[in-house]
Amino acid sequence: MAKKDPSEFTVEEKLKSLYQLQTILTEIDKIKILRGELPLEVKDLEDEIVGLGTRIENITNDIKKVRENIVAFREEMEQSERNIAKYTEDQNNVRNNREFDVLNKEIEYNKLVIEHDEKKINEARRDEKAKSEDLEKTKTQLDERQKDLELKRSELDEIVAETKAEEEKLREQARNLELSIDPRLLASFKRIRKNSRNGLGIVYVERDACAGCFSKIPPQRQMDIRMRKKIIVCENCGRIMIDPELAGVKQEQIVEAPAPKRRSIRRKSAE
Repeated sequence: MAKKDPSEFTVEEKLKSLYQLQTILTEIDKIKILRGELPLEVKDLEDEIVGLGTRIENITNDIKKVRENIVAFREEMEQSERNIAKYTEDQNNVRNNREFDVLNKEIEYNKLVIEHDEKKINEARRDEKAKSEDLEKTKTQLDERQKDLELKRSELDEIVAETKAEEEKLREQARNLELSIDPRLLASFKRIRKNSRNGLGIVYVERDACAGCFSKIPPQRQMDIRMRKKIIVCENCGRIMIDPELAGVKQEQIVEAPAPKRRSIRRKSAE
């Protein structure tokens, strides 16, 4: 026998399948709630660890550059010291005051270079110290976050292990059930469910109100829902509505309390 096309199902069949799907997805949502915020916490820790790793790499490169600058300043100082020694020796062989003054200016210039380089080296050493302390602090933070991640992952893996088989079974049921639902109706249902805070895309009428947003439903609209002739949505929240009986939900009958009897009051006859 050929498989019936989902678009050929009656409204009653579509609503019933859709409510069954909602029931399965609600159970999956409960499993996610059981896991709590652990998946998000694990993801946040993973992102933070990546960020700390990048920070450590950047600081390490900065320290390397600072040390290279220190080496360059020292080489420049050594060259200036050699220049001073040379110019000082050359002053002993000058022929006039003009040559002496030129050499003297070169000596003074190289002394200024040495002072400048010493200042830069001291600044670089302070910078290196600060960056090294920052590096050690960041490494400590990384170690702590990695330990936190291991703990959170362990907790998450334990919960997932306990619920994995059940979740896979439910997801398989949901996939199979989706094949029997009209694609357009299924797409609308998923969109409604995605925008719903409690994940409900289809709800039944409860106490003359929508069980999703608790807005009152007019009697005529309730009658249309019970007729099961067309897909009806809540005018307030947009959720698909289903008759409680079709959903298999037994509702308590509200029994109105009898009105209290009036007590007769006898008037005293005038004496």
